[in-house]
Amino acid sequence: MIDIRHKVGIIGFGNMGSVIARELAVQPDEYEVWVFEKDKNKDVKAKDINVAKDIPDLILKVNTIILAVKPQDFAHVLKEMRGRILGKLIISIAAGVSTKHIEKALGDVRVIRVMPNIAAKIGESVSCLSKGSFANDDDFECAHEIFCYLGTARIIDESMMNAATAISGSGPGYIFYFIENSGMDFNNIPQADRHDMMRRLEKAAQALGFNTEDAAFLAANTTNASISLLKATRLPPQELRLQVTSKGGTTEAGLEVLRKGGSWEEAARAALKRAEELTKGN
Repeated sequence: MIDIRHKVGIIGFGNMGSVIARELAVQPDEYEVWVFEKDKNKDVKAKDINVAKDIPDLILKVNTIILAVKPQDFAHVLKEMRGRILGKLIISIAAGVSTKHIEKALGDVRVIRVMPNIAAKIGESVSCLSKGSFANDDDFECAHEIFCYLGTARIIDESMMNAATAISGSGPGYIFYFIENSGMDFNNIPQADRHDMMRRLEKAAQALGFNTEDAAFLAANTTNASISLLKATRLPPQELRLQVTSKGGTTEAGLEVLRKGGSWEEAARAALKRAEELTKGN
């Protein structure tokens, strides 16, 4: 019997890599999932998840490779992949790394760049996708299908990816901060307050250059997903805010503006500026 399953390899089994692996593994008739994680202390054993011994071993077994490693590990991973990936599709979820950077390192490879967010943990991620110079529509469809298992997915131009980071990536941080400081019951958020947060995030998205349709989509889905995450995890908003706030990252830059009394538009601009600083040279 011919195995027609899509063979997907995930390099990196951190927060996002593990979520992707587990979501695809529960579709065993559609996906064969392989994982490589360099940290041997991480338990990557799970039903229907196969473990590769190293990066070359993983590449041999799959058609699509998802890069889910930390920025400091990215150069080493690309070096390990070089010369081994003819005909493979590369999907990168690495923040601040452009498709051109990957193409320069690996050659004329098909690359899709994706920016998921924290709500992937509950299947409500708002993921933005863009393609590199050599990727085609079938590649887009493949990546779109994968990330729809984690929530909703939106195709955007890569020139807007830093803006997406500031809105759908850092937006949950603004929402958790707003709820944290409003005194409202986060298990029972009034509809008027939900709409207020959507409106603020939509205006911020438009200020960063998103068209009306994309701004409304990102704002509504990011707001709803963030509130769903609060309810699903039953964690206080300040704890989830801390989870999405990396030191020196885009969310931290945006929250600093809000703490000083700035608007969501100003916060998003600060997050965008930080995203642009982080992507220089990448």
